[in-house]
Amino acid sequence: MREDHFDRRTVLAATTALGAAALMPGDASAQGAAPPSAGSALPARGEFVVRGAHVLTMDPDLGDLAAGEVHVRDGAIVAVGVAVNAPGAEVIDGKGMICMPGFVDTHWHHWTTLLRPVMQADDPKRTYFPVTFAFGQHYTPDDSYRSVRLGLAQALAAGVTTTHNWAHNVRSPAHADAEVRAMRESGLRGRFAYGPALGMANDKMMDFADIARLKKEIGNDPMLTLGINSRNVDGNTGGTRGAIDAAMAKKEWTAARELGLPITLHTSGTGAIKLLDEAGLLGPDLQLIHPLNTDAADWAVLAKNGVRYSVSPLGEAGRSGEMQFPEMMQAGVKMSMSIDNVTAERCDCFACMHMLQTINRHRTGGKFKLTTKKLVQMATIDGAEDLGFANRTGSLTPGKRADLILVRVSDPHMGDIGDPYDALVQLAQPSDVDTVVVDGRILRRKGAFTALDYGKLLADAAQSIAALKAKANWS
Repeated sequence: MREDHFDRRTVLAATTALGAAALMPGDASAQGAAPPSAGSALPARGEFVVRGAHVLTMDPDLGDLAAGEVHVRDGAIVAVGVAVNAPGAEVIDGKGMICMPGFVDTHWHHWTTLLRPVMQADDPKRTYFPVTFAFGQHYTPDDSYRSVRLGLAQALAAGVTTTHNWAHNVRSPAHADAEVRAMRESGLRGRFAYGPALGMANDKMMDFADIARLKKEIGNDPMLTLGINSRNVDGNTGGTRGAIDAAMAKKEWTAARELGLPITLHTSGTGAIKLLDEAGLLGPDLQLIHPLNTDAADWAVLAKNGVRYSVSPLGEAGRSGEMQFPEMMQAGVKMSMSIDNVTAERCDCFACMHMLQTINRHRTGGKFKLTTKKLVQMATIDGAEDLGFANRTGSLTPGKRADLILVRVSDPHMGDIGDPYDALVQLAQPSDVDTVVVDGRILRRKGAFTALDYGKLLADAAQSIAALKAKANWS
């Protein structure tokens, strides 16, 4: 199934004609006015040491420590060991917890988050694609900001410290700025993948003048990088998410590469990889999404060209076609893990890892050895490598930035754990995430946000939904 496949008539029957920009004249949001912040200033970076935790460093040179300590100062990991010297540092008791790198999501449509209240799984007119198509063309910059803030808060609560904001509904420069502002205010690390506007004509090129502007504005921000997400390229120019032919892909991808920007693309339909290979567009700066409906020739050419893949197990398990991550990994294709959206799914990296384990067992009978440690690697350091952040995050390596989480193992469903990797993959759930640290800032402690006003995020989202329903004539 294509990433955007559904019957467009179900949308058109439920909505009025949708404007190309859907910005209301005189609306402050349409003019790019910044909405009020949804939380206090980010907590200051200080100095602390986690003591007594089961430390999973994800660094092969450091290994794991059954009772270890991690010293953090001014946002950086200073030391990891059995007993570190940190006089005067705040002590965080890690007993009964796993200390590990934060999860790295590599593909997430944060702009869709606030649409969850209008979804209905058993009504074809109210599932993910019809809903996002019906509402997306009416988004103001305020809506984009609020939705991204809400999604990033849910990411934090689940232990995600780095995300790939796959923004395939950038309706104007103001919308791009709103999403970037939301990312910066959240405190998470991430890449903003600048995309086309939903409903944009297939023969219209993306706004590379604005992409170049934003690249200059982001500069060398250590918390934020820029890329582009491309419309579908599989020889079929239909679909509501936009689809382009090889000629347009060459124009847009050349423009992106001239700016030094990585590219990402959905490929859940058939034929895309062959088309891209024949057009000479594959390369190590390309990340593909959804390893479905491919063949052995595709896997070989992907590995040869250093193309990476992101697998979104919770959503992909319900699509047509086999999830082919085992075959791709055996062929040498590097794989990371992603949430996709929290409109129809939930942010649960533990469930994603468990789903991949289960599907691999079902599809290969265990012939492909996918260990629980490798699954945790996919959710951390492999994702950091995919997004180009591995020199900063993804492992608890001294000198890297302090992006880490503490996962409780004392609740009844965990109990006395044996192998910590088994526990993370097969037993843990987001409610077990006790503490979340990003770049040395403690953003969650004892299961609660330290600065963010989540109630305001929900209220702002409800306000946006009410306005969007009116614009889309949705009942």
